[in-house]
Amino acid sequence: MAITLNNHVFKGHRALLGTKYVTYAEVELSVHYDIYPTSNSFDWSNTSKGAKQLAFSMLCQLEDEALASRYATDFMNDIVRTLSSRDWIISASDVLEWIENNTDKPKAEPLQPVNTTTKKSKKAKTNVVKEICKKLSITQKHLAEILEVPEGTVSSWAVKNEIPRLGKKAIEFYMLNVKNQKIVDSYRSFKQLLEAS
Repeated sequence: MAITLNNHVFKGHRALLGTKYVTYAEVELSVHYDIYPTSNSFDWSNTSKGAKQLAFSMLCQLEDEALASRYATDFMNDIVRTLSSRDWIISASDVLEWIENNTDKPKAEPLQPVNTTTKKSKKAKTNVVKEICKKLSITQKHLAEILEVPEGTVSSWAVKNEIPRLGKKAIEFYMLNVKNQKIVDSYRSFKQLLEAS
């Protein structure tokens, strides 16, 4: 699995009233309770169900569900329970290193730093947000309205060239809805033609 890290990090914060937040690359990390029903919230610095859910979600962010499910308990015991109880940061490369050293996943080629100064690579790389907008014939502002998120959120996705998993799912559902609506509209047109004749 090729991942462009660009210094992405997981960040955890526990507010004074006990509310917990976890982000990855400045976007809220998905809980994944639907595919790994351990807990519907995150926890850390212990071995609770919430800590196991966080371990699964962090692994799932960088690898597939099967690996995340298989190694969530080990990752929780090795990493999640050792995180600071209030605020913490762990880089994606540290998590990938743990995966490489503690799982039976085949060893990957060493990650190469991303060269941001080469103009050719910028032109050759397509932007996922712009491609989706082009495919749907809409603007980024319209995409933000469809997804009911701030326009700045979609802009940050475009800058990072990365859409979080829930955003991708919402876009897929929207595209499916548009396709289904076209089918319904063509059926109605066909029905009206039949009724007219």
